[in-house]
Amino acid sequence: MTHVEDELTSQPECWARAASEAAGHGGVLPPPGERVAIVGCGTSYFMGQSVAVLRERAGHGETDAFAASEFPDGRPYDRVVALTRSGTTTEVLDLLGRLRGRTRTVAITADPDTPVAAAADDLVVLDFADERSVVQTRFATTALTLLRAHLGLHTDAVVTDARSALDTPLPEGLVDRTQFTFLGRGWTVGLANEAALKMREASLAWAEAYPAMEYRHGPISITTHGTATWMLGEAPEGLARQVGDTGGLWVSEGLDPLAGLVRAQRLAVAVAAARGLDPDRPRHLTRSVILGPATH
Repeated sequence: MTHVEDELTSQPECWARAASEAAGHGGVLPPPGERVAIVGCGTSYFMGQSVAVLRERAGHGETDAFAASEFPDGRPYDRVVALTRSGTTTEVLDLLGRLRGRTRTVAITADPDTPVAAAADDLVVLDFADERSVVQTRFATTALTLLRAHLGLHTDAVVTDARSALDTPLPEGLVDRTQFTFLGRGWTVGLANEAALKMREASLAWAEAYPAMEYRHGPISITTHGTATWMLGEAPEGLARQVGDTGGLWVSEGLDPLAGLVRAQRLAVAVAAARGLDPDRPRHLTRSVILGPATH
């Protein structure tokens, strides 16, 4: 079993623990009414997109998400939440340094013995969700679960659905498709972005992601008999039929969308295996992006 497989199968237990510990972090996570930004890189940024929508829709306050490198320095926030598994990512550390003394910051990380501990005002440590793999799975979804629980939006059904996502076979013929499109709505747009990233990282597959309603505005034109179009969350009316008319394979399920992401992670590993690739050694990637003076 690869590190990725081992770590993705441990997600239900990690989620249950994060949810049970969420109340203990209430003193540093954003309270209702604050204007908040959530930042990260890659997978962490996409989790931030999901949290931002969830928090605003729950009535907790205006919430934005940014790639750490694209944070608008002139925009005021009450608190900035940084998601960083490694605690060493250059763009996150640089941003926290710029915010020091003017905006309250909290970092959610898997490793407290890294520079982020000194860079952020507050720290939330999810060391039980740390990973050896380059391709992130459980840390990101555990951080999202922690924040869903903090917002009062997590239920035990999410963990049950995650276990189902691990046990249920993937749809027949899905692994053989040559291109993959993931769709989301609202908070699941971030999950769709992450699912497509997992496919690219682990299996070098042609994978894209869109808001579901935007899919009709051009991207559906590339859908063919070799395409799988995967909806995370509730689909717009008529979209499944439109995809079927193209000859593409429509994938949708009744699981919590975060559990649906677990199924997409499984697909990425399965496609990698079918193509003779090692998902623990993705091309051109390292576990943390640390930029030197010449490239920073």
